[in-house]
Amino acid sequence: MKHLVRIFAVVLIVAFGLMALAAKLNSSQGYSGSNTLTIYNWGDYIDPDLITRFEQETGITVIYQTFDSNEAMLTKIEQGGTTFDIAVPSDYAIDKMKEENLLLPIDHSKVPNLSKIDPRFLNLDFDPDNQYSVPYFWGTVGIVYNPELTKGIAFNSWNDLWNPELRNNVLLTDGAREIMGVSLNSLGYSLNDTNEDHLQEALRKLEKLSPNVKAIVGDEIKMLLANGEAAAGVVFSGDAAEIMDENDTLDYVVPEEGSNLWFDNMVIPKTAKNLDGAHKFINFMLEPDVAAQNAEYVGYATPNQEALKLLPEDISGDTRFYPPSEVTSHLEVYKNLGKRMLGHYNELFLEFKMHKG
Repeated sequence: MKHLVRIFAVVLIVAFGLMALAAKLNSSQGYSGSNTLTIYNWGDYIDPDLITRFEQETGITVIYQTFDSNEAMLTKIEQGGTTFDIAVPSDYAIDKMKEENLLLPIDHSKVPNLSKIDPRFLNLDFDPDNQYSVPYFWGTVGIVYNPELTKGIAFNSWNDLWNPELRNNVLLTDGAREIMGVSLNSLGYSLNDTNEDHLQEALRKLEKLSPNVKAIVGDEIKMLLANGEAAAGVVFSGDAAEIMDENDTLDYVVPEEGSNLWFDNMVIPKTAKNLDGAHKFINFMLEPDVAAQNAEYVGYATPNQEALKLLPEDISGDTRFYPPSEVTSHLEVYKNLGKRMLGHYNELFLEFKMHKG
């Protein structure tokens, strides 16, 4: 009996030793909160080499997850099942996250590179004084078109999308705010309009666009347009830059009625466990050479004025993607319209998609 007790005691000692060793290894290999940084970002929205560089410079292991819409990101963070240290929402989503107490304030003393950001992109309405967010990328929504397939249509107006010559030849990005916004702007209304008569008018106009719509798609819109599968498409400016890099016969324009001026910013969700690592990552992404490399890889416009100086002239000087203030001044930033109204936008967009069939 004593022999069995001794064996049991030895087994316990070995088991506890292995547990202690595993805990130590976990801590040293990046599985603890202080050594791990969990990032939640849009798909294909960072140069992977920069994640590797950050890990090498800091010793922090990055766990990288992606989302395909602000709404999906908000739902996951609200549910709280996964702890994220960094997220990259858009303007109106940041306002919503503040409203729902989902964010921690940014400690500006730990982000000295904030001084590298162009003042035009700081202290905006959705986050005064950048208390909760730091600029990452910005851009517009417009039309990519193939001059060889559009028969002289210049797309100076959103209404050109309704041209009968474009039957079954237009692709739309799969976003309620974007496509409802296109219709609202084409009617001379704000893309933040909440007037029910205007919204119904916009829906009816979208339904008239249906014969021209070949498909409503997500990321695959880039490949389809680059391959000449459609004559025109409504896309984000960064996607347009990537598409045009693949097919230089295409062009991009923001119609004269106006459009969306959007901003994606880095934030720290309230449930973050590695605050120090989160601030290190934000500051790292604002290093001019890092921001320039990221902008060149992703294709979107950097708000970092020092990084802009490091980019090739054919990128930084392209006013289609870096429009001057006289152009951006008449564009609109999406506002947080509230859960009920955002839901209504989604319902109207779904009705349009069902009508399209």
